[in-house]
Amino acid sequence: MEYEVDFIENYPPYKPAKDEEYMSPEMLEHFKNKLLAWKEQLLAEANSTVNHLQSDSETPADPSDRASQEEEFALELRTRDRERKLIAKIDKSLRTIESGEYGYCKMSGEEIGLPRMEARPTADLTVEMKRKQEIREKQGVA
Repeated sequence: MEYEVDFIENYPPYKPAKDEEYMSPEMLEHFKNKLLAWKEQLLAEANSTVNHLQSDSETPADPSDRASQEEEFALELRTRDRERKLIAKIDKSLRTIESGEYGYCKMSGEEIGLPRMEARPTADLTVEMKRKQEIREKQGVA
């Protein structure tokens, strides 16, 4: 999702101190702040969409204009639905920070790794486990 990439790239990455323990309190605080800022941005976008849909709800008389408007609204609503699901993932990640499980693979228990967590702060699988999951899904084994 382009919106996700833009946010992640513009948020400053965590610079661990020399010999800093993985998912130290400082690192966890960084990710908590990053996730909260991301969630706040997504909620602001959702509010903006609601305002836009309400202010532009007048139906154009021209059928082609009406079709364009409906397509635009449908696209916005699909985007917001994806973002709603992303907010749920962010909330789940925030809960794993509180429980002490953040940054660790839910399948293998291994460290997911700082670079992957910076790129995808809602990740709950290592790259290897994610790849295996996707293979199983393609085979219909899920």
